[in-house]
Amino acid sequence: MQDADHAVWYPSDDVKKNANVTALMGRLGCADFDAYYRFSVDRPDDYWKAVIDFCGIKFKCAPTSYVDLSRGAPFPKWFPGGRLNWVDSVLAWADEPAQALQNAIIGEREDGSSTSVNYTELKVQVQGFAGGLQALGVSRGDRVGLLMESGVEATVSFLALAYIGAIAVPLFSGFGVEAVVSRLSGCRASVLIATSGFSRRGRRVQTRALVDEVRTKIPGLRHVIWKRGSDEPATEGAVKTWDSVLTGSSPLTASADMDPMDPFMVIYTSGTTGKPKGPVHTHGGFPLKIAHDSAVHFDIGPGDVMCFPADMGWIAGALMIASSLLRGATHVCYDGAPDFPDWSRMSRLCERHKVTHFGSAPTLIRGMSTNPEASLSGDRSSVRVLITAGESIDPEHFVWYQRHFGGGVCPVINYTGGTEVSGALLANVIVKPILPGAFNSCSPGVLADVVDASGDPVRDQIGELAILRPFVGMTHSFWEDDDRYLDTYWHAVPGMWIHGDLALRTSAGSFQLRGRSDDTLKVAGKRLGPAEVEEVLLELKAVAEAAAIGVNDAVKGQKLVVFVIPSRAWDGDARALMEAVARQVDEKLGKPFRPGNVHIVQQFPKTRSSKIMRRLIRAVYTDQPLGDISALDNPDALDEIRITIPSQTVP
Repeated sequence: MQDADHAVWYPSDDVKKNANVTALMGRLGCADFDAYYRFSVDRPDDYWKAVIDFCGIKFKCAPTSYVDLSRGAPFPKWFPGGRLNWVDSVLAWADEPAQALQNAIIGEREDGSSTSVNYTELKVQVQGFAGGLQALGVSRGDRVGLLMESGVEATVSFLALAYIGAIAVPLFSGFGVEAVVSRLSGCRASVLIATSGFSRRGRRVQTRALVDEVRTKIPGLRHVIWKRGSDEPATEGAVKTWDSVLTGSSPLTASADMDPMDPFMVIYTSGTTGKPKGPVHTHGGFPLKIAHDSAVHFDIGPGDVMCFPADMGWIAGALMIASSLLRGATHVCYDGAPDFPDWSRMSRLCERHKVTHFGSAPTLIRGMSTNPEASLSGDRSSVRVLITAGESIDPEHFVWYQRHFGGGVCPVINYTGGTEVSGALLANVIVKPILPGAFNSCSPGVLADVVDASGDPVRDQIGELAILRPFVGMTHSFWEDDDRYLDTYWHAVPGMWIHGDLALRTSAGSFQLRGRSDDTLKVAGKRLGPAEVEEVLLELKAVAEAAAIGVNDAVKGQKLVVFVIPSRAWDGDARALMEAVARQVDEKLGKPFRPGNVHIVQQFPKTRSSKIMRRLIRAVYTDQPLGDISALDNPDALDEIRITIPSQTVP
């Protein structure tokens, strides 16, 4: 493994001089980034005034203050007195001569074809679709499901809903009937915008039958708007096609006038038990936080081209739309499998569209690293910044991403937040050295720390990632469920938002993530995050992926159980691989942590955004209820684990 204590990227004088964050530092009179960060948390009212101005956020009426905390820290009211519609800040680029004819969206399909709209065309389509929605009776506050693959139509729909003051409810394109029904009925959605089907690995995945069944189970669903494939007839009973809504009514030329606390999105995320949680995001929260992060962390500006393939059903889908379009950049969407027809897909996509900012989940990075000949075959010389997000990344693959996919000249922006917080809590900035797999800063405006169970700060040991005061972008509770919101984040340590991530803050000031709190292992009295185990296993050339769980043990309290996916370097000797895994843990972490069992599998249960669902591995292993599995993308992985468990153990 690469030495995680040494930086693999240092900013040049030219990078520091031209960075967006440097321009913001100059506006605020800050001599360096550390002073800038302190300014952001010590004088947040002045800080956010500067950010709003720098990012070109369009308010219809300027706010009178920064925040109203009369309901307490869990329920801040941001920018009181202000009025805005965040989509105005996107469409304003159509009035800028340099951006008006620049591509706003490029949608590449799995078959290689693509469509695009420039900023002028985007404004026309958003206003046209908004007018069509209003003609159907969709109005301010209505909840509208969005079940579409990434592309021009999905992006226009998402923006048009916010433009009229409606509330988008993004849905994962791989959901089954019950997962869709639970989310739409949970927020009493009255309209669904849906695709009739999409391609996945060269096969057509039909969704019409699923949506037809959903309609029978939600009587309050008044309309379905179909995005149809060109080779498909209209579905009987469908109220409108997407194209007819776009062009069938007069365009709406003025956006709805919204309070900063008016919601524009309810985006459900799975809990470990019970029904999915519905974080609520508002016009004066999520978009401002994402515009900020895109400038400060991603260093995106007008004319840049960004691609981070993400399903519209996850927070990353909305995040990437806002990241690109609020900053006057081009948003490149891709709606297929990232390794189809082979592992060259991502690098070729960068080559075709001259991508300047490329993002990837760690799972995809690991896949590309094991297939370098193909994954590096496309010309990536246009790429200036790399991003990784979605789960923690081990130092070895972080370094591979930077040195090989990025050619050794691109910084890697490690970025972590979550569905409930919009953007980053921790992230890299390009004006400071970057360490493998770590974060070189809290996100400006976010006062974060690592604390123990009592809420006291800890250094150089694993604790809980905590946010010490309200921050722009945090969810405005869960949909009609304040109690669950408070229980989830605010009750563990009164006055602090406990995020649910295990983290380590070094004495030098950097941060590392060590997994989710509910994945914590405690072996022989020591608390371990799964990432700590998995990182040392990924040093083995025969291991492509690893997942560590803890299960009850009469002697140790918990014992470590490890699952590994072999790499192409594996010679097929299962006994030798299991012995190597056990020996690696012995040597790197100590003999008390020797795995009680090692299992070799071909896949892990994952979400569509490629997060390993360790709680499901643990539930299968211990024969416990699975809980909510609506986010699970590959249910057959659970069957493989069930079959594997009795047949394998550490020799």
